[in-house]
Amino acid sequence: MNFPILTWLVFLPLLGMLAVMLTPKQNEKLIKQIATVVSALLFLLSLKVLMAFNLHDGGIQLAEKVMWIPQLNVHYYLGIDGISLPMVVLTALLSLLACVASYGIKDRVKEYFALYLLLETGMLGTFLALDLFLFYVFWEVVLVPMYFLIGIWGGPRKEYAAIKFFLYTLAGSLFMLLGILAIYFTSTPQTFDMIALRQNNFAAGFQHIVFLALFLGFAIKVPIWPFHTWLPDAHVEAPTPISVILAGVLLKMGTYGFFRISYPILPEGAHWFAPWMGILAAIGIIYGGFVALAQTDFKKLVAYSSVSHMGFVLLGLASCSAMGMNGALLQMFSHGVLTGALFLLVGALYDRAHTRDLSAFGGLGAVMKVYAGILIFVSMGSLGLPGLSGFVAEFMILLGTFKIYPVITGLSCIGILLAACYMLYTVQRVLLGKVNPKWEKLTDMTGREIFTLAPLMIVTLAIGVYPILILKFMTPAITALVGLLS
Repeated sequence: MNFPILTWLVFLPLLGMLAVMLTPKQNEKLIKQIATVVSALLFLLSLKVLMAFNLHDGGIQLAEKVMWIPQLNVHYYLGIDGISLPMVVLTALLSLLACVASYGIKDRVKEYFALYLLLETGMLGTFLALDLFLFYVFWEVVLVPMYFLIGIWGGPRKEYAAIKFFLYTLAGSLFMLLGILAIYFTSTPQTFDMIALRQNNFAAGFQHIVFLALFLGFAIKVPIWPFHTWLPDAHVEAPTPISVILAGVLLKMGTYGFFRISYPILPEGAHWFAPWMGILAAIGIIYGGFVALAQTDFKKLVAYSSVSHMGFVLLGLASCSAMGMNGALLQMFSHGVLTGALFLLVGALYDRAHTRDLSAFGGLGAVMKVYAGILIFVSMGSLGLPGLSGFVAEFMILLGTFKIYPVITGLSCIGILLAACYMLYTVQRVLLGKVNPKWEKLTDMTGREIFTLAPLMIVTLAIGVYPILILKFMTPAITALVGLLS
């Protein structure tokens, strides 16, 4: 394919951003239309990549490589494989749905959508970059618009949440930068090319140190316990569409870093640190579940559930097995879909009731029947009900990890029980019981809200019933990665 489709995927939102900036700020309708059309085109381009993808090739496809900075041997190098493809499609889908969900934004609409489109470029660039220098540039690009989107359009404590998010992730980025520089200066020949770096047999001690540096950068982004404390604040204060992007895409950038950089380039370091990753995963799964169970703020509950569910991704990575890592990648996709839907549901309820206090609700199942049906469906997916995507991902992770870490795997199963507890308890508090007279006049879901949720429900059910739909894209690349680890 001669058409540079990956370049268009990355930079089309940037063109959209320029178009938004050239539009008069009074014309809010046109600004929203530009952002929506660009996001829709992005999703269509991602489907085009999906159709052009060779299922039997576990290597890099549709590569675009041009020398960028000759003095440093830095390339503009984009490519896609079975590891990045699910993340690109997920990012494009959630970007479109969150863009439509952003129609409720009233203040500084022009600035909001300009920053939103810049965020899309950063996210897609991170998943498609195959040069460490380019990867780091896109990684940092994501930080800036997210800081302003939380800090300007967030809740009452938005400045605190935005600064905390910025400082945590910037600190992690500095450790990651040190690791990248160490890899560059130690490689022969000196290069940032991720694919070429796989051929370098770095010394074991060097791999251990650099793996730890990269781990800190990626762990804060995931976030892995105990680096998670920025997440609940950022989620609670961020506007609903930005919470969707934060949970659905940004957290996945951390675990994607392990798949793309740490594991293939530093295999000895991965094996050395895998048991500790398994222990941290189990702690995060259990801790996140218990703290979610204790929440009365609906949004904070979903935020802490992300700490627990992303722990399963780390557990699958710790297994270094094909089954566990396939499950981890599938969990990244499934969690993005389900948690994105949960945040949209929290936002829909908050727009009507102006509170997220779970103890204030009750009986809404009789008032908002469509909302009740969608909330029950998404909650069942999140707690891992068989037939929905969450079950398939977690089952594969546990299956792939049990033989290697039976005790850690057994303890991690507590997280599944806790997920059932906090999700069912949430459904009970929101939907069941006697209706509070204050909520008797609440309106049900609008057509726009259903539009943002229906695709996520369809994907959840389709993957839960027929997981080969996505596994056939992922498996060859995961098999190749496991081969590099062996």
